[in-house]
Amino acid sequence: MTSRGARLSMNVFAAVLAVLALSPFLWLLVMSFKTNAEIFRFPPRLFFPVTFDNYAALWETDFRTSFANSLVVSVSSTVVSLAIGVPAAYALSRWTGSGGAAITLWILASRMAPPIAFTIPYFLAYRYLELLDTLTGLVVIYLTFNLSLVIWMMRPFYDQLPRSLEEAAWIDGATRWQGFTRIILPLSGPGLAATAILCFLFAWNDFFFALILTRTEAMTAPVAVVNFMNYEGWEWGRIAAGGTMIMLPVLVFSFVVRRYLVSGLTGGAIKG
Repeated sequence: MTSRGARLSMNVFAAVLAVLALSPFLWLLVMSFKTNAEIFRFPPRLFFPVTFDNYAALWETDFRTSFANSLVVSVSSTVVSLAIGVPAAYALSRWTGSGGAAITLWILASRMAPPIAFTIPYFLAYRYLELLDTLTGLVVIYLTFNLSLVIWMMRPFYDQLPRSLEEAAWIDGATRWQGFTRIILPLSGPGLAATAILCFLFAWNDFFFALILTRTEAMTAPVAVVNFMNYEGWEWGRIAAGGTMIMLPVLVFSFVVRRYLVSGLTGGAIKG
């Protein structure tokens, strides 16, 4: 009975925490289907006339282009980061010398610096290279930050995989690259999923660099939402609809890789 009561209490506590965590997102979703008059109505009504005018008006603006820019930049930076960072993490994991840990620490240290510290150097370099207001420029700057995250997260996965697996493949005639791609890489699926969603999330939600380094051509969705806050007034319905659309790709991606996400975030913490 004590165990059953404790389990029930934990379930109730978890449900309350879930409601508290999801309430801002649910509030934003509900607000996106209201008119401005209904949004400011007090007391708010539980049942109200649903309208899709906010979403229709949203896609009549430049938001759809900014949404596509965010999608292209986030997916591209995630793919490139994984393509470069995963082999680098494997190489550092199999490093037999004493410098592997130091190199990993230096790579991780680049992620610890605040973004404001790189603003002026990046802006001046991008102006010289003519990368301001380009998708390529955003991909490069997200790559510099996501690459260290990939190496930092993936190296523990390769540390816990026994080297006897790839050594057996070498005995059978496989090269080191074949042993990595056919043996080691498939076993790191949970880690790849967790790392990919974090890289995508950081790139998708970025506001600071997208605001500083873009103008109109490469404007991303988070920056485009700010345009609905002007001197004439804040268009709360469109802001809520834009925020909902920004959350949608992350939720879909998380749902697709949900089986690997938890095991991927905790798998590298256990060695043996």
